[in-house]
Amino acid sequence: MNRRSFLRTSLVGAALLGAGAAAYRVLVPKSAAPVAGALLDANARAALAALAPAILGDVFPTENSLRSKAISATVDRVDAAIRGLAPTAQKEVAELMMLLTLKPARWALTGISDWQSASPEALAAFLSAWRTHRLGLLQVAYHALHDLIAGSHYSDPAAWTHAGYALPKGFEA
Repeated sequence: MNRRSFLRTSLVGAALLGAGAAAYRVLVPKSAAPVAGALLDANARAALAALAPAILGDVFPTENSLRSKAISATVDRVDAAIRGLAPTAQKEVAELMMLLTLKPARWALTGISDWQSASPEALAAFLSAWRTHRLGLLQVAYHALHDLIAGSHYSDPAAWTHAGYALPKGFEA
C-alpha cells in the first residue's frame, strides 16, 4: 500500500466514523435516557429483556405478569452488576449495548430488526452464531452477555431452587 492509498483510506474511514456518530445522534431516540439511578437506557433494557429468556431458557415463570416482573428484576440486577464493573469494562459493555440498540448495527450483527418482535428461534440462532463465530470479538460479546445475564439472575437466592440448589438450613430466599 502506498502513502496515497493509505491517506485516502484513512480519510474515508474518518468520514464513515463521523457519519456513524451523526447517524447515532439522529437515530437513537431522546427517550432512551437511562432510568434514574441506572446505567442502562430503555433501549438497552429492552434488548436485555429479550435476551434473558433466550439465554436462560425456561427459568422464568410462564404466567405473563410474573414473567415480566422476573425478567425486569434480572435486568435491574444486570444494571447493578455493570455499575460494579471497572470503568473500562463499563465502557466496553456500553459500546456493546450501543451496537445492540442501534438498529443498523443490530441488524448487521444479529439479523434482528426489533427486540420486542424477535422470535425465540431468531434470538437463539444469533446467540449460537456469536458463541461459535470465527471472530473472537463476537465470541467475547456473547460470553459477556451470557455471564452478565446468567450471573445477575442467579445472584438472587430465589432463583437457586430452580437450579436445583438446596438453600442452607435457616437461609430464607
